[in-house]
Amino acid sequence: MQREEPPVDLWYPGIPDDELPEEREARREAYAEAIDATRFNIPVFGTAFNATALEQLIPPRRSRVQGPATRPGEAGVGPDGVEWGAPLPTAEPDKLAGTSTSATSVSRASRIMALGTIASRATGMLRQLLLAYALGIGALGTDFGIANNVPNTIYLLVIGGAVSSVFVPQLVRAMKDDADGGQAFMDRLLTISLVVLGVLTVACVFAAPQIVDFFSSSVGPNREITIIFARYCLPQIFFYGMFVMLGQILNAKDKFGPMMWTPVLANVIMIATLLAYVVVADTSVTAVTITAGQTRLLGIGTTIGIALQTITLVPYLRQAGVGFKPRFDWRGARLGKSMTLAKWTMGMVLVGQLTSWVVAKYGSAMDNRYQNLGVGYAAYSNALTIWILPQSVVTVSIVTALLPRMSRAAHRGDSTAVRDSLSYALRVTAVAIVPCGFAFVAFGQQISALLFNHGASSSAMTHNLGYDVMAFGLGLIPFSAEYVILRGFYAYEDTKTPFVVNIWVTVINSGLSLASYFLLDNTVWVMPGMCLAYGLSYTVGTVYCAKRLSRRVPGIEFRRIIRTHVKLGIASAIASLVGGPVAFEISKSFNGGTIGSGSALIVGAALFLGVFVLASRKLRIEEVDGLLKVIRARFGR
Repeated sequence: MQREEPPVDLWYPGIPDDELPEEREARREAYAEAIDATRFNIPVFGTAFNATALEQLIPPRRSRVQGPATRPGEAGVGPDGVEWGAPLPTAEPDKLAGTSTSATSVSRASRIMALGTIASRATGMLRQLLLAYALGIGALGTDFGIANNVPNTIYLLVIGGAVSSVFVPQLVRAMKDDADGGQAFMDRLLTISLVVLGVLTVACVFAAPQIVDFFSSSVGPNREITIIFARYCLPQIFFYGMFVMLGQILNAKDKFGPMMWTPVLANVIMIATLLAYVVVADTSVTAVTITAGQTRLLGIGTTIGIALQTITLVPYLRQAGVGFKPRFDWRGARLGKSMTLAKWTMGMVLVGQLTSWVVAKYGSAMDNRYQNLGVGYAAYSNALTIWILPQSVVTVSIVTALLPRMSRAAHRGDSTAVRDSLSYALRVTAVAIVPCGFAFVAFGQQISALLFNHGASSSAMTHNLGYDVMAFGLGLIPFSAEYVILRGFYAYEDTKTPFVVNIWVTVINSGLSLASYFLLDNTVWVMPGMCLAYGLSYTVGTVYCAKRLSRRVPGIEFRRIIRTHVKLGIASAIASLVGGPVAFEISKSFNGGTIGSGSALIVGAALFLGVFVLASRKLRIEEVDGLLKVIRARFGR
């Protein structure tokens, strides 16, 4: 028996009775955009596009052609001659409301957060490159990387999954229903968070050796230096938890910018720390030769950045009128109401960490065996950081903008709107994701050398890291597709199915990663094997996920979606066969290095893009033609 969904008014803050109907609808739309997007722990507008570009990418809800234009009356013609932006007579009038106040509110929030995301990702990438420059992508880089990632992992395991699925919905309800506007609830929530996070942090600092042994296979000096780094980094658990909690309160108060911008401060502090380290330390430092002062500089500097990221939110909370008074009468906190929904989200976080543990545990073993070859955890982590960028920029951008719309359509039983949005998202994201996946295979070596062949990272390290990038390559396609499909379940408030899907993906990924370690032991191909396992597991997950979703939302155009992906794959493969060998020969003629890799990448990528566009036109890929028309329109050509 299908669960009856509560009225919309129960999910969002109340609207004053004296407002005009259109103002009430507009404000409700703005709240929906904010709360729906944060409920499943994704940024409201975590994109690298500006607000205008996002509006251009969202399709009309019921039109036959899922094109870029969204605003009634906007010019543009689709690939089959149908005008985009024409009036949509089949759309419900109330769902086209909110184009004034809500559009202004959400558009302004999206611009602020999009710029914050761009700045955060740019400074984050610079931080990652400096870290590889300072410590290399061998054993010492792995020692610091594991120690610095452990606090975030522990936070996610203990409390992270509950934040969005329990605390945010309850906070919104408290703001709506409580006479004090939810102040007492916030006081209890923050008090509980302070106590739990404080006790957890102190316990973890004392248990640093045991925690390191659980996550790492390092021995001797590498184990000792990892423990030292961990003691400096583990206090980040407290600040990670409070940052998310305070940030979600600000989101509920319609203050979206601070949570997106303050991570830039943490990145800047880390960049300054790494620059100071490079000045005082030699890039040939190892776990044996690194000094106590150098470890303090790296460890304390990193933690100060996370602490300031959290503390900086406090003035914004005061500005929003949020005070705090410790309250220990927790019996009335009402957090148990959402535990049925939360258990699946928290379970998914727990299961999702299994693969991370396998990679850290056995990747560190590879670094311990091959100290200076870049064939372990640090190389895998850096390759993953590069590989995931297109999905973070393109897929998350479009899906984050579509999720609130799909959620509201699901609430009112409009499966056609959900189906059309999913079909559009899968096809349009593929226009960028499919060629990017092939480009990683074609240019993995040049990308790796250009970004990482500096400082403590030798050419041998970056060469092996390049194989990781290439092995990840095509896995980007199913990874992105599954991300889109899962949002279809989230639109129906279904968190159990994503949990089940994640179990399958994690078990397959972890099993194949372990097989890679034991079957390819004592070779440099272990980590590329784990990278391939990542893509294969998501391929299985995508197929399984699509079958489950087709039962929930009948009529999804999977044949059209597959046809689009196949055509894009053919065009991308042809482009790779042209651009890849040219880039290889140019890089070889320069004996690698920054100049050779940069030149090879520029020429090879230009050839790749040109051939891809020509092949797409020959194959009549509608989505590529539509994108080209939008680009020409923007540049007035």
